[in-house]
Amino acid sequence: MNHFAAIRAQLDRCGVDAMLLTNEANRFYASGFHSTGTDGVAFVTKKNAYYWTDSRYIEAAGQAVTDAEVALTTVGRSYAALINEASERDGVETIGFEDEYMTVAELRQYSERLHATLKPATALMTGLRMVKDEEELAALIGAQRIAERALSEIYNDIRPGVTEKEIAAKLTYLMLRYGAENMSFDPIVASGANGSKPHAVPSEKQIAAGEFVTMDFGCIYHGYCSDMTRTVAVGHVSEEMDTVYHTVLRAQLAGIAAAKAGVPGCDVHNAAAKVIADAGYGAYFGHGFGHGVGVEIHESPRASTTWTEPLPVGAVISAEPGIYLPGRFGVRIEDVIVIRGDGCEDIHRAPKELLILP
Repeated sequence: MNHFAAIRAQLDRCGVDAMLLTNEANRFYASGFHSTGTDGVAFVTKKNAYYWTDSRYIEAAGQAVTDAEVALTTVGRSYAALINEASERDGVETIGFEDEYMTVAELRQYSERLHATLKPATALMTGLRMVKDEEELAALIGAQRIAERALSEIYNDIRPGVTEKEIAAKLTYLMLRYGAENMSFDPIVASGANGSKPHAVPSEKQIAAGEFVTMDFGCIYHGYCSDMTRTVAVGHVSEEMDTVYHTVLRAQLAGIAAAKAGVPGCDVHNAAAKVIADAGYGAYFGHGFGHGVGVEIHESPRASTTWTEPLPVGAVISAEPGIYLPGRFGVRIEDVIVIRGDGCEDIHRAPKELLILP
């Protein structure tokens, strides 16, 4: 899977002759090949596509990258030199660069060494990556199925006396065992009072009866991320725990019902937030309803108070409202949805009904 042609088709619209990709996620999106950090450059012109990397990755890149010229950078032949050679060959005068990712130092170095003019063009990549094609959706769903398989097994391990760290470690192991390339992010496992922290770090705290356990986790498959959250109870729940759980579930369903192409992301968020506010818990929902999911775990578009743009067909966003009562407990339920013209498609299969484990 690569997107060289899709990038090339947008060059004229952005007023550039080529696109320079140094960001790790954008390089992967363009080429379908992953290398870490700054260890690679993709360069797309109106005539050709190029992928350059060093000796650590060149063999793997040569095997994985298609529809592009793959070449080696060396001490005497820098990325800038390769870009200048390709620019002269392909008649490039203006190069788009990732102004939202490139450091000031990198921009200064490229500006000094490149013969062509650099122009900010992050929007080109953001716009493309917001809309997933069928191959991308297949990878996202594949990652989700792996995470769901891990979830179905981890329920057997959640019981009083087991620590949050043990559950997080087991989730990681299970996802890798079932085909994940890596984790989308470090798993969040929060029990009892720790659940009031949306991004709690798994600790040595032991799970106890009468507590909620919130698990937020995901994995990478074919370069694309999954993301899901389930909150389960151990032993029993109080009346308020039951109320909060079902309020969050109603809020999530309301947001999902509001999500479709053309609807501003803020309207989707507000549909969910209203349910929580009407139940008296508005002060305890402080984050957005959802964020884009793809090559990166957080990308555009978003369903939040600040995203006033309409959601496009093919966008993939999380659906994750929550209520967090400081020092007591928290509940979050998260699926991932695909925006369609007449609504949205929830790609999750894992049940969301309140589960009370023995």
